[in-house]
Amino acid sequence: MQGIIEISGVSKAYASGFVALKEVDLTIRRGEIFALLGPNGAGKTTLISIVCGIVRATAGTVAVDGHDIIRDWRAARSLIGLVPQELTTDAFESVWNTVSFTRGLFGLRASPAHIESVLRALSLWEKKDSKVMTLSGGMKRRLLIAKALAHEPRILFLDEPTAGVDVDLRHDMWQLVRRLRAEGVTVILTTHYIEEAEDMADRIGVINKGELVLVRDKADVMREFGNKRLSLRLRRPLPQVPEALAGWRLELAENGSELVWIYDSKDAHDGVGGFLDRVRQAGIEFTDLATAESSLEDIFVSLVREKR
Repeated sequence: MQGIIEISGVSKAYASGFVALKEVDLTIRRGEIFALLGPNGAGKTTLISIVCGIVRATAGTVAVDGHDIIRDWRAARSLIGLVPQELTTDAFESVWNTVSFTRGLFGLRASPAHIESVLRALSLWEKKDSKVMTLSGGMKRRLLIAKALAHEPRILFLDEPTAGVDVDLRHDMWQLVRRLRAEGVTVILTTHYIEEAEDMADRIGVINKGELVLVRDKADVMREFGNKRLSLRLRRPLPQVPEALAGWRLELAENGSELVWIYDSKDAHDGVGGFLDRVRQAGIEFTDLATAESSLEDIFVSLVREKR
């Protein structure tokens, strides 16, 4: 099935010789929340800027709902709302006028009801008559989101939307994203708060040094790359892992007082019950056990480290 965004062989090289993107192929599915993760300088913002028509690719093509971003840029751009990292707004205009003017830039008729709905959703309604210059940093960030939604886009790019803002804004932001997704809006976000991606995203993309390292459904990423950890608190410390358990991925911690099994779905053998039976058969007594799973952040760090 054709995606709402089709990125094919996109590269970007600058006159200095720096290569920001290397033959990126990516399909964004209609109505999904897609999280694009990567370290600083990985190429996230460059890729978003190319799709939004702000930066021109050196090679490759991008289509937005079938519209080529170069040949049919007006139709493509009208479908996109962008919340950039930078706080750039008209300082001397009111909040209401700023958002309304942005809607007009896309050739749409005035819609006070829509503007009110957006401002209320972002807790900006009480500030609608305030000049932008009087807003706090968090309020200005909310205003950028309101501007991006002014023309009712079907695709929303959020480039580090909650970086450096308060918890209330983050809460409001993700409530709004969930509502937009329910209304059929496709959301692409970059974030340094990887727990947000783990909570919100349907699919994950990891980019590093201009190359897409991985694109998978979030559940598949967690299942394939995540590890589980079972820790046993031993009644008596062990000097080493017994030979009877040599076939398991085990390590000793806490000066031999804790036996740790690290496993995933591919090497779980007979499961936790089978492992505990083998431990007892080896004559090892334990007083307590605890389990933990890798977070998306653990997986992300591991993937980026492997590609250095």
